[in-house]
Amino acid sequence: MDRIDKQLLAMLQKDSTLSLNELAEAVNLTSTPCWKRLKKLEESGVISQRVALLDPERLGLSFIAFVMVKTSDHSHEWYQRFVNTVEDFPEVMEFYRMAGEYDYMMKVLVKDMKNFDQFYKKLVNSVDGLNNVTSTFAMESLKYTTALPL
Repeated sequence: MDRIDKQLLAMLQKDSTLSLNELAEAVNLTSTPCWKRLKKLEESGVISQRVALLDPERLGLSFIAFVMVKTSDHSHEWYQRFVNTVEDFPEVMEFYRMAGEYDYMMKVLVKDMKNFDQFYKKLVNSVDGLNNVTSTFAMESLKYTTALPL
């Protein structure tokens, strides 16, 4: 990946609706070599998808919770059941297996505390073996980006 690829990626991270001609012009290429570069970045998996980012607050989703989970069951079967269950919860925006005090962490986005409580009850009633589930709530978002550092 060279400087031009990184420029293209930076531009697409800011605005994925830019036309091929706009991208090519910005990096001083004609459209065919620019298209070939983009195609190569897609085929290699560097560009995994192009999406529209929505404003959660305008959709009434302004309550962010970070949910940390401990379990005593570390079997592969339990892990698969837990992952499959959590993947079906649309409220879970991010989901990680952790090192440290907690085994798993989720970023949950809902409308309000009442909706979070419904999510929480659904989570703890869907999965056996959760020893400790604790949550913290975001007061204010200070930085949010989807752009990766290139």
